[in-house]
Amino acid sequence: MDVVYTHVCGLDVHKKNVVACVITPETKEIRTFSTMTDDLILLVDWIKSNGCTHVAMESTASFWKPIYNLLELEDIQTLVVNAKSIKNVPGRKTDVKDAEWIASLLRHGLLQGSFIPNRDQRELRELIRYRRSLIDERAREVNRIQKVLEGANIKLSSVASDVLGKSGRAMIEAMIAGEENPELLSELTQRRLKNKKAELQRALNGLMGNHQKLMLAAQLRHIDYLDDEIGRLDEEIKRRMLPFEEDLELLDTIPGVARRTAETIAAEIGTDMDQFPSAAHLCSWAGLCPGQNESAGKRKSGKTRKGNKRLRSALVEAARAAARTKNTYLSSQYHRIAARRGANRAAVAVAHSILMIAYYILKRRQPYMELGPTYYEERKRDTIIRQSIKKLESLGLKVTVESAVS
Repeated sequence: MDVVYTHVCGLDVHKKNVVACVITPETKEIRTFSTMTDDLILLVDWIKSNGCTHVAMESTASFWKPIYNLLELEDIQTLVVNAKSIKNVPGRKTDVKDAEWIASLLRHGLLQGSFIPNRDQRELRELIRYRRSLIDERAREVNRIQKVLEGANIKLSSVASDVLGKSGRAMIEAMIAGEENPELLSELTQRRLKNKKAELQRALNGLMGNHQKLMLAAQLRHIDYLDDEIGRLDEEIKRRMLPFEEDLELLDTIPGVARRTAETIAAEIGTDMDQFPSAAHLCSWAGLCPGQNESAGKRKSGKTRKGNKRLRSALVEAARAAARTKNTYLSSQYHRIAARRGANRAAVAVAHSILMIAYYILKRRQPYMELGPTYYEERKRDTIIRQSIKKLESLGLKVTVESAVS
């Protein structure tokens, strides 16, 4: 094979050490370094002293990040490669051979690096991902509160849609304080829940003991803590998102995409779409494209491939929100596919469409243009008319088609 890069280095990265293999036209040398910062600086100096222009390593957990942080400061092209793309020779599995194999593949141009954004975007990603994990933890804590209430024979969730709404929170705090009278508790309701006082009195008639009060008090404190932390993260993310306000407003025009979803999209893929060759390439990277698995002329499982889990999750959530909108193309697409393939496949298909729309919005800097709920039918108008006539004629009817008078 032809040599594409003459001075390369392959890194086999682990938690405590990294094995490096440098290959140049004159020599091949292998060394092992610790992953402490001082030793990593020596590693970078050694790579530079050998004149290496390209470095490759596997994306092993988060152990690649300390090395990448130092290499990105130098004039060295660094590739973080999916481990699936690197196949070692069977029967020769050692750290040294791994590093040598990575360097050899890189030397012949057989490795393709993963998309690694700049440091500012990586930090923004971490903030948004951590905020999402706190939001998920808050939802889990709310579910735990419902379990404790059920264990105390309190059926609040059967009457109130939001157990921790203003009314629900007030009643739970009163129960923790020792109030057990269902009639007095039901007087704490607000707004529309006041119309359900009779049901609430029955639902609040339970067996609340000291154990349940202790659990509920601890869970409410945890939720208050999570709300405070989520609020702080919101402020920091808003500050870092100030340069991208125009992009967020454009993304917000897509049905189902709210502010937080727009922030997730911007953090995960950036706002410069030139780094992705096409919208299809971006959707494939995110894991929202059907898989290809064909052998001997037979199509096998076409499940979606693994991709960016956080982006995929946010887009599927946006797709389900878009499905509940009225008179939109995305809602029509969801219901059309859900009728044939099921709700989950429809959500992934709409998420795919949302990501393609986001790609072109960010690339062209233009807001979303609504196609309407009948766009698909209008594209295939003649086909639908022909099929409908055929069905009616099969029932023994004579059909005459005329255009409606405008």
